[in-house]
Amino acid sequence: MIGTVLCYLLLPAARLLRALRDAFFTCRKNVLLAKSPTTQVGGISFVPSRRSVPEEQEALLQQQLEEEAGGLHSKILWRDWEDLSTQPAVPELGSEKGPLFEFRVMSYNILAQDLVEQSPDLYLHSQPDILDWSYRLPNLLQEIQHWDPDVLCLQEVQENHYWEQLEPTFRMMGFVCLYKRRTGKKTDGCAVCYKHGRFQLISVSPVEYFRPGMDILNRDNVGLVLLLQPLLPEGVRQKATSPLCVANTHVLYNPRRGDIKLAQMALLLAEVDKVAKTVEGRYCPVILCGDLNAVPDSPLYKFIRNGQLSYHGMPAWKVSGQEDFSQQLHQRKLQTPLWHSCLGITDNCQYVTLCQPKKSDRRKYSRDFLLQFRFCDAACERPAHLILWKGVTDVQPDRPAHWPKHLTMVNDPDPELFFPRFPGVIRHGLNLTSAYSHFLPQRGRPEVTTMPMGLGATVDYIFYSAEPTENGNEGGRRLYQDGALKLLGRLSLLSEDVLWLANGLPNPFCSSDHLCLLASFGLEISSA
Repeated sequence: MIGTVLCYLLLPAARLLRALRDAFFTCRKNVLLAKSPTTQVGGISFVPSRRSVPEEQEALLQQQLEEEAGGLHSKILWRDWEDLSTQPAVPELGSEKGPLFEFRVMSYNILAQDLVEQSPDLYLHSQPDILDWSYRLPNLLQEIQHWDPDVLCLQEVQENHYWEQLEPTFRMMGFVCLYKRRTGKKTDGCAVCYKHGRFQLISVSPVEYFRPGMDILNRDNVGLVLLLQPLLPEGVRQKATSPLCVANTHVLYNPRRGDIKLAQMALLLAEVDKVAKTVEGRYCPVILCGDLNAVPDSPLYKFIRNGQLSYHGMPAWKVSGQEDFSQQLHQRKLQTPLWHSCLGITDNCQYVTLCQPKKSDRRKYSRDFLLQFRFCDAACERPAHLILWKGVTDVQPDRPAHWPKHLTMVNDPDPELFFPRFPGVIRHGLNLTSAYSHFLPQRGRPEVTTMPMGLGATVDYIFYSAEPTENGNEGGRRLYQDGALKLLGRLSLLSEDVLWLANGLPNPFCSSDHLCLLASFGLEISSA
């Protein structure tokens, strides 16, 4: 009896909630897409797929959206622009602190179509039609074109889609694009695109994390590191600005293998260290983007932001903080050293070949060099306090007749380089901080960039180089202030409850299972 009453009460409420949800998750852009069968981006036309939704249902859905959504569709997934600027940008030259070269950076995991089709169980909550690439592509391109970034860092870029559709379209939008596919048989990778009217390429360095024979680096993830020279407007050509190092990566997902994540990040930071270091030994401004598959304040996040991590004995699952495996009996723990010295990366996340030569009192010598001392006077003299052991310590070596009595030392022709190792600790010196705060104070909830299995999390980041404050740190968290590279603004993120109203990710408005990140920066301009 009670169950029957509850059914009559709850079913209409459920229908109402579903209708509200459907009204909520479509915003202005998608209404426009629904009204027009063709979307044009960058001069190329795309036709969204309508194969799996009957025309009658499509008409009813459209009518429902127009009648019920009203002004709601423009609010539910609305993302505010947060203005953080404190001084004017180029070309206004009246600022007391000098002008800035202003530019926008977007980081976006666009969800490779192959991965959608390989793991359909992850997207059962989404309508099949909106998962089709012919629907998602124009949505993604329109979103990128709307926000108009100057530097675009993409992850999960499917190789055939890149060459056949994305790169030609981006080229028409004024971008120069570089791409690195994941190693092995993977079909997606990372891309970095920059506006050729705003930047000039100095160098590009693809980074492969796979190292044959090394268990800690046996995955196919990759990264890209670019060095770009900003191109100043006509009015300030007599002035100069520093080059900009841009790095993009997609770190291993596996929540249990934090050891691999740390090693991959060490490789990327070593490449950034090499590319961004100037002849004076300082670093040019750095922006690091990517899907790092680690949550805020996890050990991996703290390592990037604080520049140091004590890892010895840490459970591998804890590194990224994605899931809690503390109840499992057998847990992989991080051992010292994290990677073998043959990798050529120091515990300071620098290439060994870029380190200083070893000091004379800490040099490792070659075998031929040490053999020079085999029959020297000190080697042939029996120590006074040596315990006499017949047949072992009572024998004095005989110096061969051809051996010179007075040794002329020959310097080691190939001294090894100084390779500092810090037991259980890794460091880097790039001074990176996040463009996002990871919390929405007006909602009292954490920011979310993705919703795996319906659970909101932040795993995507834009880090940028800043200056540590004089106060040092607060509660183990290093404090920063803007230096030559200044954060001027950012596109706000959403909370988990808002994305639930939109039926999670992907949805008709957001065509990836990640939200894009967008930040505006200003780079100081100085006299040439």
